This record gives sequence, C-alpha cells and structure tokens, in this order.
Amino acid sequence: MNPIPERLERQVQFLIELDKLKSIYRQSYLSHEQRRENSGEHSWHVSIVALVLLEYADEKVDVLKVLKMLLIHDIVEIDAGDTYIYDPVGNEGKAEREIEAANRLFGMLPEEQAIEFRALWDEFEGKETAEAKFAGSCDRIIPLLHNYYAQGHSWKEHGIAKEQVYQINSVIEDGSASLWKFAKELIEESIKKGYLQAQ
Repeated sequence: MNPIPERLERQVQFLIELDKLKSIYRQSYLSHEQRRENSGEHSWHVSIVALVLLEYADEKVDVLKVLKMLLIHDIVEIDAGDTYIYDPVGNEGKAEREIEAANRLFGMLPEEQAIEFRALWDEFEGKETAEAKFAGSCDRIIPLLHNYYAQGHSWKEHGIAKEQVYQINSVIEDGSASLWKFAKELIEESIKKGYLQAQ
C-alpha cells in the first residue's frame, strides 16, 4: 500500500475516532425496546428529525447547515461523556469539559476543516442563529418523544417532575413555536398517563 497523504491520514483518523461515539450511551431509552440509545444513533436520528420537521422552523434556515450542526454537535461526548440534561451536579463543568474535547477532536482534522467544524459546534452551542435555534429545538424534541413513547422510562428512573421538563425543554420555543406547542401537549399527556410526576 502506498503512503497515505497526510491530509487523508488525518481525516481517516478523525473518522475512526468518531466510531467511539457509538459506545457513549445516553439516558434516553429507545421507544421500542428497553435499552438506551447511543450518541451515534442520536446524532443520526436528530438529523432526520430536522429534515422531516423543517417546515416548523420559525425562520427560514439553511438546512445543510442545520444538518452539519446536528451531525457534529455531540462528537465532544467521546471525551466529555454524555451528561444527563436533568442532572444539575453533572452539568457543573460540562462546558469546560466539552470545550477541551472540541479542541482535541476537531484539532485532528486538517486546519480548514477543523476551523469549519469548530465554528459550527460553537454556533450550535451559542443558540443565536436561526439554524442553531432550530437545531436546538430538534435536539430537545427527540428525547421528549422517546420518553413519551417509552412510557416515561428515563423520567421515572430519575424521579423527574413536570417543572424540570418544562424548564429544560422551553428552548424548543426559540426555534419553533409549533414544536413547543406540541411538546407542551406531550408533557401534559405524559402527566395524565403517569409517565411524568406532576410535582
């Protein structure tokens, strides 16, 4: 085999490193079986969510940019791990852990790709652009759907109550008023069905 050009070698090593994302398990259970999803599955699923629900974005968005953000937004979990969104203690220092991970992981790529990917990740985290807001809405709606269709498995396991779910998921409204309306209906229905604590 001929020597691999340095640029391709860096890209291949990055892609191999990404395989580790499939071993990072989240707190969300799959809707159809009793196992947690991994972060690789989440990244794929939330990207499909964005494509399917694009019409509900409050502003016109560049869908390719949204997809890029969603495909890379959790890469940092390879180093930083998945932090349960409802865990205040676990979320202490999360930003610092993820920034350190972003520096290492995106730094594996050739310079211009490293800059592009890191800028997309920073934009997603900042939630200021229309694309980042809509991507954030999609990222929060899918765990709600998982909990609803898995009969609140993760919420019950962690003793999560209605107010926590409203507080954490209210960011959905930043990118889509329609999806937030739907999310609130899911939350209320979850309480009625006993999937989520009312207090």
